[in-house]
Amino acid sequence: MNKLKLVFATNNKNKLKEVEAMLPHFEIVSLEAINCFEDIPETSDTLEGNAIIKANFITEKYGLNCFADDTGLEVEVLNNEPGVYSARYAGENCTPEDNIQKLLKELGNNPNRKAQFRTAVALNIEGKQYIFEGICKGEILKEKHGENGFGYDPIFKPEGFSKSFAEMNLDEKGKISHRGKAIEKLVTFLNKHTW
Repeated sequence: MNKLKLVFATNNKNKLKEVEAMLPHFEIVSLEAINCFEDIPETSDTLEGNAIIKANFITEKYGLNCFADDTGLEVEVLNNEPGVYSARYAGENCTPEDNIQKLLKELGNNPNRKAQFRTAVALNIEGKQYIFEGICKGEILKEKHGENGFGYDPIFKPEGFSKSFAEMNLDEKGKISHRGKAIEKLVTFLNKHTW
């Protein structure tokens, strides 16, 4: 029986590996595998909107079933900023370190450090579109802890844990992370349908 091919609109090989392991009945392929090297513009002001833009781009241009995700860090006291601008919070060509420093500066000594990571996934399959969401609540630490992960992981401590995302291994983080939760919903959905 042929596996259904599903494009994951990402160039992140770690993300791809994680998802492949969760969807053994599908052939999961990257943008590179379909020779898509374009920078797909993320012009929406919502995470869902950006995930939809990326998924639709692949479906319209290549005619393939596909899913895409977008993730943002939402800090309560900063009106849910940086949100959709998480990757470029400190400016267009900023580094993750620049973003962390800007966020810590904006927060200052504010006692309310509640935040959440949120991932939206858009799935285009067999002519229909489905949206899944994953949320991981936590708080912003006053300084960096840990060397693992990427982005804001060193200053984000998930609820119910005493360590930051950057102090966890991939497996620990995957079980509780926003992306893990959104992808889990996608996997459950895909596995219960016969395509």
